[in-house]
Amino acid sequence: MPTPRSGVEGARRAIRSFVLRQGRMTEAQTRACEELLPRFGIPYSPATLDLDAAFGRVAPKILEIGFGMGETTAAIAQAHPDNDYLAIEVHLPGVGSLLQRVRDLALANVRIIRHDAVEVLEHMIAPSSLDGVHIFFPDPWPKKRHHKRRLVQPPLVHLLATRMKPGAYLHLATDWEDYAQQMLLVLSEEPLLANTSADFAARPEHRPLTKFERRGQRLGHGVRDLIFRRVG
Repeated sequence: MPTPRSGVEGARRAIRSFVLRQGRMTEAQTRACEELLPRFGIPYSPATLDLDAAFGRVAPKILEIGFGMGETTAAIAQAHPDNDYLAIEVHLPGVGSLLQRVRDLALANVRIIRHDAVEVLEHMIAPSSLDGVHIFFPDPWPKKRHHKRRLVQPPLVHLLATRMKPGAYLHLATDWEDYAQQMLLVLSEEPLLANTSADFAARPEHRPLTKFERRGQRLGHGVRDLIFRRVG
């Protein structure tokens, strides 16, 4: 009987499912990366990150995986200045876009890591150190043969749960019904997590209406939020 692969290996396969679509960088995005990434960016390093030192204060720490162009990240950070937001994204145009928003809104509570999220979680985030995790509208990989590439898979969810403090929350949202059902199943089967609702949750006030949600509404897609908490 074959030996099962480790959860870490499985998680890495899940996060590696993204396709690095570089996209065109605008001049403003390029300039933002050059001028602001040294201040607000955190280089990847296979060593535990001191989150309080990274932000220069003691405050609740929220991790976001895949922030796209940064619209939601910036809006949440602006609305909740008492929290610190560590945002992970691999696409450079999105990094430049979020940096522009950080500058324009004078946000001091956002830091960015441009790297593979699983490696960041494995090596840089200490166990039981996060107060919350956001994964909003991850790539749905709608074709059935591509579902294995979806981000939300059991190994990644377990890894996230180990990095969350007891009582910390994990908030996911998607406008794809079958992906929502998969997310609900995967999260419900993780013993370190408990659902805060019977199934899906109402959109909480801290998550603003996004362009993806507006697009989903135009296409007739219902948006599903899931909010689980770390137990134990």
